[in-house]
Amino acid sequence: MYGGWGWPKYVTVAEKRAKAQKSVAKMMKKGKKILPVIIEGRTIARTFWGKAWCDHLESFSDYENRLPRGRSYVRNGSVVHLNIDQGMVEALVQGSSLYKVKIDIKTLDPKKWSDILKNCSGQIESVIELLQGKFSSGVMKIIADQHSGLFPSPDEISLHCSCPDWADMCKHVAAALYGVGSRLDHEPEFLFKLRKVDHMELISKASIKTPVSRLGKSKIIKETDLSEIFGIDIAASTPRRVKKSGKENDKS
Repeated sequence: MYGGWGWPKYVTVAEKRAKAQKSVAKMMKKGKKILPVIIEGRTIARTFWGKAWCDHLESFSDYENRLPRGRSYVRNGSVVHLNIDQGMVEALVQGSSLYKVKIDIKTLDPKKWSDILKNCSGQIESVIELLQGKFSSGVMKIIADQHSGLFPSPDEISLHCSCPDWADMCKHVAAALYGVGSRLDHEPEFLFKLRKVDHMELISKASIKTPVSRLGKSKIIKETDLSEIFGIDIAASTPRRVKKSGKENDKS
């Protein structure tokens, strides 16, 4: 529905929440698996992984004017569905209507992944430490580096939304991007899936100082342990934001 001058009619936060709930209920009734982004309070991301993702987004100057509206949308529950897959994020965001968002992210360059593995080699003092989820600050710095880490640069991201906003970075896309940060709080393995790299390869390379065989079969790391490995007692600080400008900041 549109108001004057062809702009969408203003919809209050309460109305958006009610619409979002109805949309979710309708899709679930049809058997669709819904993965909403639920924010408790105003803090979008609380762990190293989620904070690092959000800081990375905010480090690019061409995003800064659009991101604040996205933060408001994700906080009020407007991201009713968000799915992360290899090289792609798909979301449904409730605005004046329910909009479809698709974010294409290039998979990580094999050479860059090889360099990450090489630089992380031996950074974990022992597999016991690894099992406790204590990655060293050196490993975390390598993974979250603005230029050579796992996070995508603007020219590796293509943004699409079904809303009438002409800008690539509309508030619905921004909300979905922040939703990824929130999702990484609970499931950090999605960052590796998104960039199409094998997290177990990183673990095996980073922990070579203490061979797994010495710890017995009971200590062998399973994929189901990943959230514990990446989400608990991480010994690192949030990476410093870096502003980009000029041609390096252009999106494809």
